[in-house]
Amino acid sequence: MAAQSSTIAFDTEFVSEHSYRPVLCLVQVALPDQLFILDPFEIPDLNPFWELIASPDRRVIVHAGREEVNFCMHAIDKLPSRLIDVQLAAGMVGMDYPAGYSTLVQRFVGKTPGKGETRSDWRRRPLSPQQLRYASDDVRYLIPLADHILKRVEELERSRWLEIETEAWLQDVAQSKTRERWRNVSGSGGLSGRSLAILRELWRWRESEAERRDSPPRRIIRDDLISEIARRQLSDPKRLGTLRGMDRSDVKRYLPDLIQCVEHGLSVPPERVPTKIRKAKPPQLTMLGQFLASAVTSICREKQIAPSLVGNPTDVRDFITYRLNPAESEEPPQLCRGWRAELIGSVLADLLEGRMTIRIEDPRSDQPLAFEKNDSETI
Repeated sequence: MAAQSSTIAFDTEFVSEHSYRPVLCLVQVALPDQLFILDPFEIPDLNPFWELIASPDRRVIVHAGREEVNFCMHAIDKLPSRLIDVQLAAGMVGMDYPAGYSTLVQRFVGKTPGKGETRSDWRRRPLSPQQLRYASDDVRYLIPLADHILKRVEELERSRWLEIETEAWLQDVAQSKTRERWRNVSGSGGLSGRSLAILRELWRWRESEAERRDSPPRRIIRDDLISEIARRQLSDPKRLGTLRGMDRSDVKRYLPDLIQCVEHGLSVPPERVPTKIRKAKPPQLTMLGQFLASAVTSICREKQIAPSLVGNPTDVRDFITYRLNPAESEEPPQLCRGWRAELIGSVLADLLEGRMTIRIEDPRSDQPLAFEKNDSETI
């Protein structure tokens, strides 16, 4: 029946705290006139469903669908072809991003989804009537919700923006499957290049071991421990064993592996040693960043688009750095490209170069700031 439908909405329930990858426990499916719940424990082969999701023959609707996309990719190594994430779409029409499902349903559909089962252990069977009702409500309103939001997207002439942003988001999800995130390890910020090479080896080993044992990586060994091992460049078993936290029996057994990682990191040729990421920051960056961030928020509110979807403070600082020193940047930053440049880039450039001014028009208004072209050279 789902195969004949031109629109499918779906959601999942999963548990991620105790395994390397989230454990899929339930798939809820909504068609325009029907609801289904699929139990992966009873239907071990869900590939036919995932093929439907990846087919270009139908529109697929989700809310905050990163894990849903990941489940599809892990099952059949394909992305959904015509995905609409209502959370992303809602940001395009002025809702806060990211907005929760219940908030969006109440705002656009006028209904209140069920609550109370967010901490359920969805692995346990049988599922209670309350759990099934909660799971059904997670998809019950997705199709009408998408219809309401997409109508507003079209009225604001942002359908193309949404397509571009959805495609970029999907590619980011796909790339995260193979992206090495060792630079995100807590405590790695001040490490030397050689210590980063060791950290990279430790991170790769931990990921491999976690996948083999089907365990969250940080349960194998904590971030602070591998950062400290990398910082001290410890390959001596006795010295390594004296680190606080290494006295645990479940960590001690990894001692030979950890030493091998350190030795591999120490032997990496100089040309393959990671470099510390240093970006030249103009001294006036903090003040200008705060000033332009306020401008971004004001413009976005006026244009009915979520400021956090357009850019964060780091994006604003990257924009300033690029405008002040374009020759030092490899490529234009996000606020200088695509629909973001169309929406806000020229205004920020005018403000930064003195061609536009900001004044407080009405401090009691929801939009207290006014932007005006500056006809004179000085203010």
